[in-house]
Amino acid sequence: MRIACIAYYLPPVDRIGAGFQMHYLANAYTRAGHEVMMFSPYTENQKAIDALYTMKAVPIGRKNRTFQFAWNLRKEDFSGFDVLHAGSDDYWLFGKKRPYHIRTFMGSCIAEAIHIKGLRSKIRMAVLGASEVASCFIAERKVCISKDTLKYCPTVHEVIGCGVDTHLFRPGTIKSSHPTILFIGTMHERKRGAELLKAFQEKVLPVLPDAELWIVREPHPVEAKGVKWFGPVETSQLIELYQKAWVFCLPSSYEGFGVPYIEAMASGTAIVATPNAGAMEVLENGKYGVIADLPDLGDSLLALLQNGEERERLARQGIEQSRKYSWDGIIEAYLNPLLYKSKGK
Repeated sequence: MRIACIAYYLPPVDRIGAGFQMHYLANAYTRAGHEVMMFSPYTENQKAIDALYTMKAVPIGRKNRTFQFAWNLRKEDFSGFDVLHAGSDDYWLFGKKRPYHIRTFMGSCIAEAIHIKGLRSKIRMAVLGASEVASCFIAERKVCISKDTLKYCPTVHEVIGCGVDTHLFRPGTIKSSHPTILFIGTMHERKRGAELLKAFQEKVLPVLPDAELWIVREPHPVEAKGVKWFGPVETSQLIELYQKAWVFCLPSSYEGFGVPYIEAMASGTAIVATPNAGAMEVLENGKYGVIADLPDLGDSLLALLQNGEERERLARQGIEQSRKYSWDGIIEAYLNPLLYKSKGK
């Protein structure tokens, strides 16, 4: 089949989780033998080095870029495709001729508006949330990445989780020689890296002075004992960090799903998370990782760092759970009903 995908954010230009998911999804479609074209703001020369699909640049201008992107998608010709799979910004496509239309909701901007700080940011997310609601009435097949996301998406009743490449993200052979915590995200807003840093300094370091906190994607803002700042990293280095860390911690206030949780599980690393919606769903309320309220984060990290048997138990269970999110299974869930329909059954 010929499949058109839509994504406003894409690596390597953007470090947004939804963009990575659409990138990996398009690659998985291609590996399954389909011809894929990605409609995004970026040209063929800007695509990720590991991208297996072709690119079609959609102009966005300089102001109100997300909305211009959505509007300009109306000018694109999708008639030569069998499937249109949008990860965002398809709300202006109503009434336009297009193939079988799938829309995946990668979390909820309305939920993010609730948790984000700053009036301007809240208004922007609320407007984007309204556009998501509009998309609920356009696509033929609507899918949310989690049960929690369903609450914000009227007319949507199907859940297909995010995916992880279990051929790339897999357990390593050697852990770090000293206690290590891996964090991926920003220090402020809903990812709450600053809260993790505080818990590390106040609870972990006094007991384990050789412990380290590895911080990925955030620039190097301050010097801090035991902290290593990696900034943005390539996938190969990210996998190595997952494999070597003793514990992965993402204490977000909100995650629509939480892809780093399944990446950590696939890499054989135990997880500590706060009780956000994504963590509770992916970790099944603590079955596959430690769920700790924010005030208890430091104590929970310290306890797990000091308990090798518990880390190994969680790692084993996490590896098994991560197979549920392999891209082979995700692609099958998306395409099987369509292939079944195309055979006239």
